[in-house]
This record gives sequence, structure tokens and C-alpha cells, in this order.
Amino acid sequence: MARRDRWVMLTTLAVLQALTIVTGIYAMTTEFSLGVLTSGSSPTKPTASPAEGTPPVPVVTSGPVLAQLSARSGDGPLPTKGTLTRQLTSALGDKALGGRVGAVVIDTVTGEQLFAANPDMAVTPASTTKIVTCAAALASLGPDTRLSTRTVQGAKPGTVVLVGGGDPLLAGPSAKPTYPKQAGLATLAARTAATLKSQGVRKVTLSYDTTLFTGTPKAPGWKPNYIPDGEVAPVYALTMDEGRQDPRFRSPRVPNPPQYAAAAFAKLLAKQGISVAKSVRPAKAPANAPELGKVDSAPLYSLVEHTLTRSDNDLAEALMRHVALKEGQPASFAGGAKAVVAVLQRLGVAQNVSLDDGSGLSIRNRISPNALAKALALAGSASHPDLHAIASGMPIAGFTGTLGNGRRFTGKDSKGQVGLVRAKTGTLNNINTLAGMATTKDGRLVTFAFMADQVPVNAEPVLDRLAATVARS
Repeated sequence: MARRDRWVMLTTLAVLQALTIVTGIYAMTTEFSLGVLTSGSSPTKPTASPAEGTPPVPVVTSGPVLAQLSARSGDGPLPTKGTLTRQLTSALGDKALGGRVGAVVIDTVTGEQLFAANPDMAVTPASTTKIVTCAAALASLGPDTRLSTRTVQGAKPGTVVLVGGGDPLLAGPSAKPTYPKQAGLATLAARTAATLKSQGVRKVTLSYDTTLFTGTPKAPGWKPNYIPDGEVAPVYALTMDEGRQDPRFRSPRVPNPPQYAAAAFAKLLAKQGISVAKSVRPAKAPANAPELGKVDSAPLYSLVEHTLTRSDNDLAEALMRHVALKEGQPASFAGGAKAVVAVLQRLGVAQNVSLDDGSGLSIRNRISPNALAKALALAGSASHPDLHAIASGMPIAGFTGTLGNGRRFTGKDSKGQVGLVRAKTGTLNNINTLAGMATTKDGRLVTFAFMADQVPVNAEPVLDRLAATVARS
């Protein structure tokens, strides 16, 4: 009967998720077509200046409180340890996993380890890095935080500075409406133009400020082909369409995302009746400069869900830098890594975590299976509602994200658990990882992490078998 209840729950959640996405897309399409404003400020008046003596802040924290993850308590009987251990140990012996394998299964109710094999071994995590990056972002910034892109008045009359707020999803002029709704450069241009016209200004010189983020735009451990192949863009505080030349395609990425976005913004201002000088150059915005316009991203919990479901490298890197800013560190790869680990230490899930980026593209990252499974256990617990977006953002086996590509959970030993596992994948050369959560056949919510970083062949089917074993335990 418990298995039937799980399928009923799955079907209900799938329908609700589909309705939510369709409703969101419809609402955004309507909003784009009508030009509805979302910041709450009038397009014909200047918006308020930042408070005296405070630096420009790229985030706001208004928005709905994240709803409870699930009505189910997940506290059914524990699976039989002996059976679970025997089945997982057998699967871990598969030669496809290679010589370095770490595994752990944790009960979310008690925090007890139900199974462990090298649980504290530092493993190259690949894209499962995004789990700890997102956990740190939610815990540090809060789930309702938004990322803001602004324009401010420059040092001289008739000058405008476009200030990057670290939102890589900022939509350019050719982007189509998506879910969750993105802040739009065209909307920012309209608001900025309205403010300028109200001041009697119709000709400006434009510059752009990318100083919110610091350091190199490429992480240690990134392969040279990542940017040309479209895996990620150089990391800057001002980027539109994640640095894509055409937002419909993963590649090519533009070599200078801030300059590309500023040039597009100049054209959008011109369409609004504001003449822009030909030269558009980088410049730092004056302290406490009057704000001319602003657009805000979707709330952080939506950004986290997008990051995990879509395995979005660009957004993960931006989130790590925002954690750095909140934690008082430089908004660089090094500062972001230090800040994320500090937040994980506060959460008690920093066991053998060492980072060089936030996305997991760096082959220098190390995370233990124990740390991943513990972070997921927090995300699934009632005591940490601020982390629930991690659980809701996990791809669903056979349905969404990197688990819905038609290649996962298709084997005879795993396809029976389609829809019953939520997990984040990690894949690099000779590295396969899978970390997530499942409800056992008797209704117990457990989390797991299976990690191998010396695989001789594709080990994804073995990882799927391991996760399926947990789900049917």
C-alpha cells in the first residue's frame, strides 16, 4: 500500500509542478506583452537613492516566504540495515566504478548513517558541487533575496552608469520569456529612459560598472575548452543571457560579457528616445549616486531550483560570489570558496569540503559523500525551511533535468524507481557522482551520495542502480 501511496504522491506533484510552470509562463508572457512593471516604482519618476553612507546593494529581500517542502513527514519505518548493506555493497563492487568510491545513506529524521563506505573520503564532486553552493546561498542570503541590476547617474551631468548586480540570467533584447521570470535589460532601459526624460535629459554618455565581482573570470581547474564549448561564460558582475551570443543556444559565449551587455543596453536606450554617445566604456559608479532604474531577478529559491534542475554553471558561480559578499569576503573564486565553506561549517556539513569554484567544473574541488548527504538531509528537514528549495530543485528520475534526458534510470535494475528518486548528477572525464533523496517503500525519507572519481567507463547506470536500491529498500 505504501508503494501505491508513493505513486499517488508522485503523480499529484508532477501535475502540480506542470501547472505551476505553465501558469508561470503564461503570466510572464502576458507581463512581457503588456510591459507590466515589477519593481513597484513608477517609470516616470526617479527611484530613491541608496541610504547615505551605504554602498550600492545588488539584492533585495522582499517576496513570498518559501512554502513547506511537503506535507509528508517521511518518518515511516527504517529500512532493514542488513539487506540495504548487502545490496549496496554488491553494487559498489561493480568494476565500472573504478578504484575510488565513496557512498553514504542518511536517515533525515535521526541523522543516522544507514550505510557508509568511505563516507568522509574527499572526492572530486563534479556538478554535485552545486548542492553545497546552493545550500550556502540559501542559508547566507535567505530564500527571498533577489539580484538587482541598476542604472545610476554618473559623476557628470548627462552620464549614466549601468551597474552589474551579478545576475547572469539578466535577459537581453532577443531573449524569450522563461520560467522563472528573468529581469530584463529592455525593462531597465525603459525605466531609465523614463527617469531621464522626467529630468529633461535626452542625450547621455553611457558607461558600465562590473566591480561587484573581483578576480579572474576563469576558475583554477577549468579546462580550456569550457568557455568555447559553451559550458560556462567568463564570470562577471554584468552579463546578459549568461554571456550567450544567441540566448537560444549554449554556444558561442561572447569573450567580453559586460561590454556586450552594455552595447545592447545603449541600443535599447536609443529605442526609448535617449541618444547615447558612441563610446561605451567601463567605469566605477560614484558612491551614493542617484538611481535611475532597477530590475530584480526572481527570488533566490527559484534561482536555486533552476541551478539544480538545469545544472546551470553560470548561475552557480554567481551565487557563490553573492555568498562571498554577504560573508564579508572578496567576490572572487577564492573568496567565494572560503565563504561557502564557512557557511557549511555553521550548518555542520563541511566535512572534507575544498572548493575552487561553485559549479563543479573545476577538477580541483573535493567534497565527501557525507557532506553532500548531510546537506541534503538538512534540505529535507522541517527544521530548515530556508533550504527546502534544494530538495524541490533536484531533478526527478526519468522526468526532469539531467535525470530526464532519456539515458538515466532506464536499466532493468533502476527503471522501476522512475519518479521516486530526486538527485543531482555530476559528470566530468572519469568522474561520475549522484547525490539526492528518496522515500523508501515504507515511507522513510533518506538521502544518499554515491561518488566515484576514477571511473574507467561511464558509471551512470551503476549509480542509478545504487539510488534505486535505496528507494526500494
